[in-house]
Amino acid sequence: MSADTPEELAGLQAAGKVVAQTIRELRKLVRPGITTGELDAAAARVFAAHGAQSGPQLDYDFPGAICISVGDEAVHGIPGPRRLREGELVKLDVTAELNGFYADACRTVAVGKAKPSAVKLIGAAETGLKRGMAAATAGATVNDIGIAVQAEIEQRGFSVCAALTGHGIGRRIHEEPTVFSIAQPGPSPMLTEGLIITIEPIIAAGDGEVVEDGEWIVRTADGSLSAHAEHTIMITDGAPLVLTA
Repeated sequence: MSADTPEELAGLQAAGKVVAQTIRELRKLVRPGITTGELDAAAARVFAAHGAQSGPQLDYDFPGAICISVGDEAVHGIPGPRRLREGELVKLDVTAELNGFYADACRTVAVGKAKPSAVKLIGAAETGLKRGMAAATAGATVNDIGIAVQAEIEQRGFSVCAALTGHGIGRRIHEEPTVFSIAQPGPSPMLTEGLIITIEPIIAAGDGEVVEDGEWIVRTADGSLSAHAEHTIMITDGAPLVLTA
């Protein structure tokens, strides 16, 4: 969607604040021994305290309030009895709906002390997100985002999971345009002021190929670690407005 009125922007910002608060609370809880189901329950409590709802549950009947992916799970991990272990990477992918507006963000967190290579993977995803956001300005194209993200990730020795993308958002989780994290051939949609999108590098220590594992989970095909960083932003004529910070 495009935020064309102050009221729409305020609604998106309110949803974004719920997402940011949820991620902050969950990061405090991540530790060896906690289950992904316990983290999910904590997210649901934050949603409820703000009068928000789970976007994935509303739009797709997802079996959890949020997506929690561990290790080689790239996206759409299902919360449950799995206990986190020292050194693992856990992706906290939070989408909230509040008063008809959606916002979406993800952070990858190390459980306890992770290997230096895993910490570098997290850092690459975060920096790739920053590079993508820096390219996201009115008059640029969606492809400019992908070019910036891909260059950053590959120069750090990692791979983009090209099949997994960002997207428009606002009144539903997934709207147009598709926001690739790699360069794409051919014409690309122009970024316009007020457009609401997510930028979300989903990257891997291996070759970046992914496979579906059941109805929801997507894993790296080679079993390598993955990391995911995401914000919902509004396009302006300068630096984007980050709605989920």
